[in-house]
Amino acid sequence: MPPQLHDGRGGAALRVHGNPFLILGGELSNSAAGTAAAAMRVLPALARRQFNTVLPVAWNQIEPHPGQLDFTVLDHWINEARTLKLHLVLLWFGSWKNAFSSYAPEWVLDDPQRYPRAMSAAGTPLAMLSVLGRATRSADATAFAALLHHVRRIDARQQTVLMVQVENEVGYLGLGGRDRSAHAQALFAGPVPRKLLDTLRAQRWRLPWRLAHAFDPRGHSWRQVFGPLADQAFMACYYARVIEAVARAAAHQYALPMYMNAQLPAPHERAGHYPSGGPYPLMQPIYRVGAPAVTFYAPDIYWPDFEHWLSRYRRADNPVFVPESRLSLAAFNALYVFGQAHGLGFSAFGVDQPLQHPDGPERALATVYGMLEHLEPVLLAARRAGHTRALVLHLNSPRPEQTLALGGHLFRARLARQWSTGRVAEHTGGMLVIERHPAVFDLLGRGLVVTVLRNPDTDQRIAGIAGIETPRWHSGRWQVRQRLNGDPSNQGRQVLLSARHFHLYRVHLYSIARR
Repeated sequence: MPPQLHDGRGGAALRVHGNPFLILGGELSNSAAGTAAAAMRVLPALARRQFNTVLPVAWNQIEPHPGQLDFTVLDHWINEARTLKLHLVLLWFGSWKNAFSSYAPEWVLDDPQRYPRAMSAAGTPLAMLSVLGRATRSADATAFAALLHHVRRIDARQQTVLMVQVENEVGYLGLGGRDRSAHAQALFAGPVPRKLLDTLRAQRWRLPWRLAHAFDPRGHSWRQVFGPLADQAFMACYYARVIEAVARAAAHQYALPMYMNAQLPAPHERAGHYPSGGPYPLMQPIYRVGAPAVTFYAPDIYWPDFEHWLSRYRRADNPVFVPESRLSLAAFNALYVFGQAHGLGFSAFGVDQPLQHPDGPERALATVYGMLEHLEPVLLAARRAGHTRALVLHLNSPRPEQTLALGGHLFRARLARQWSTGRVAEHTGGMLVIERHPAVFDLLGRGLVVTVLRNPDTDQRIAGIAGIETPRWHSGRWQVRQRLNGDPSNQGRQVLLSARHFHLYRVHLYSIARR
């Protein structure tokens, strides 16, 4: 059986060879996987940093000529990853990558009659293939199915490849937010497909509020039914049809989990400035009607409101997987994904770049991944029991403190400050808390001062810190490296998480009667 997603307590989990697996990922730069030689340079470096890899696979690379398939480069990457005990998530850069068609083969781009382009509001062809091109859909589906057939043939037993992303950040970019070709104009003026209309009517109470507010099932045309969201809804419907054909053809060859990513809109940004009709939460109900072969949807989060977007995707019944994110905050956001959102995986973009600084974000993420790798069995068991929490705190967060409730205790966190000046040491701090046993907690984090209190909703006792240990993984087991007391724990009153480095502490608590 190929890798599969399973829902359960503690969130959806990816199972590989029947065992739960967390994706501690990093996405390569777009052109990093274009040669076999690059695998020899990139993958060993990532293996040393405990990264699994999110790997682009370009249509123009595997099918440079119609019907002539070449998997040489991909095979080399898979074999090298397998040797290093890494896993891969493949990104299919087919008809669209970031809305445009820059990874489609030259023989597709050279023939706009057979493979038509989307048209701008000014009537000029754009550098993106139209969603209405039947030949485009067929060629893309055929190539993607051949890719999955090949992966199954060489990897079904080893399961080096875990999942596949279908296209990359699809959507229409341009004024008006919609293809203005003659074919598209005629369809837009016509009726909304009956299946879409009936399904959304039946699910109206579950729709995102903006879609529910705009939706009028009494209408006939796209504008009548979807009002101000008509352009986006139209594009989403027809992108979904292409995606369904592509994903369905591939699933018949190898039923790996398949997901779609999305470029997310900035506040007050108009459709067309971001990819209009892409599969972000507002449009996902339309995709679920048109593309049931897609397993789930995932956000590429580069905006600061990381927790907000994860919440929106979770409300839309998606497992939590972040295929792209900013490297600068990746280590903190990874803790949130695995500890609070119960995610199945996290990935930062551009991890193939050389380490810039020993205290830089690349090293920080590698440190966190190294600790999570050894904590994984404990973390997964604790998640199933509801015994994990996490937070990320920024200098510009609405409140200077955040509090986590776990195991009858409150963990009150604020940003660490310099002793000499009282100034905030770093602009971001975060932590993951795991309840190992009653009154014994693991804290993995950086940049916070944490005060532990007894939760008054549990009882009226007073809590204190009995001891803090620094565990390390050695010879296949956790060992206590050091016991902290005195100044490093502020005389047993607080857990001090360094502002410069991530640390793992095991905190033992006690409680006494108030009087």
